Amino acid sequence: MTDGTDEQTGEQKGERIAKALARAGVGSRRDVERMIGEGRISLQGKVLESPAILVESLAGIRVDGEAVGEVSETKLWRFHKRKATLTTHKDPEGRPTVFDKLPNHMGRVIAVGRLDMNTEGLLLLTNDGALARWLELPSSEIVRRYRVRVHGRVDEKALKKLADGVTIDGTHYGAIEARLEKVQGTNAWMTVAIREGKNREVRRVMEYLGLVVNRLIRTHYGPFALGTLQPGASASVGEKQLHDVLGDFFKDAPKSVAAPEKKLDPSKWAKPKPKKVKPGTRRRRPFNKLEGDDAKAPSMRRPRSKAEARAGDQKTDQKRDQKPGPRQGQKPGQRSEGRPVSKSSGKPAGKPTGKPTGKPTSKPGTRPAHHAPKAGPKGGRRK
Repeated sequence: MTDGTDEQTGEQKGERIAKALARAGVGSRRDVERMIGEGRISLQGKVLESPAILVESLAGIRVDGEAVGEVSETKLWRFHKRKATLTTHKDPEGRPTVFDKLPNHMGRVIAVGRLDMNTEGLLLLTNDGALARWLELPSSEIVRRYRVRVHGRVDEKALKKLADGVTIDGTHYGAIEARLEKVQGTNAWMTVAIREGKNREVRRVMEYLGLVVNRLIRTHYGPFALGTLQPGASASVGEKQLHDVLGDFFKDAPKSVAAPEKKLDPSKWAKPKPKKVKPGTRRRRPFNKLEGDDAKAPSMRRPRSKAEARAGDQKTDQKRDQKPGPRQGQKPGQRSEGRPVSKSSGKPAGKPTGKPTGKPTSKPGTRPAHHAPKAGPKGGRRK
């Protein structure tokens, strides 16, 4: 324990215990100050009475008799809050809270902001109090999106005016985006987006418009969405995604005795799996741009030059000249009568094509000569 003054330089050293414990995920700074007032936090075996204590490490600090360890790395979880649960660690009346049935591997976590008892949907949980505070600050302008079911008649003109902000009972609320989705009898569904996240902001604004909220679901908190999470379920946000979407926080994150600065190791981040090609689909070869001498070679993807086109036309003309033309006295396109004659025998080759021309030599009803019966062995007719 120290009073926070260096004997040689006279400068304060260490960090306020409320800030250090908030960074360690014990709770918000206000929660830690309240816990100190209740006598639940001790340092080196002595119960603290004032939050104005500076510490240089978490060694010797106990909360409710349990030692507080350093934060290994910043983690964040998405959680689907059920209706009729409280966003608090302990309730004097014994009502259910969101922290009652969390998995043991999550350890001690704190909620990013609060949802009232009858509000359901997305709730972010983290082990880093500094991250929770950064996400909650109005200056961060993190957008929270809700689906709201109200009872009453919705005036769409009044909804559009909310984009300029509104002051209710001396409290000013910033720009609010509200849009009517559908009407079901005396109820209506709307989508509402806010950036400040003040206490019961959506409900108070709807009451100001003469509407009664009978269901309120938070679907998005900044870049994080509720998705398909079932009520009471939680899902961890990957380290890579966390640093990608919250790069501004990690760039300017304050140092703390509760979380020593550590370098990131991107090699441990999960790499995206290659897309699988379904059976039967055709794989297309990617087009590689030709460079250097290869660019001069003809390609199906490159149009022919004028010289190449002229050379191709000349070849076509030569092939056409080599084809035999029509016979003398025959018009172009007219068939020649008869069959071609074989060179060896002088007889027509192949089978006759087309219909025979000229008059028949035999009378009707008589057999042709080639169908006459053949003679027998003694010159008589074959029986």
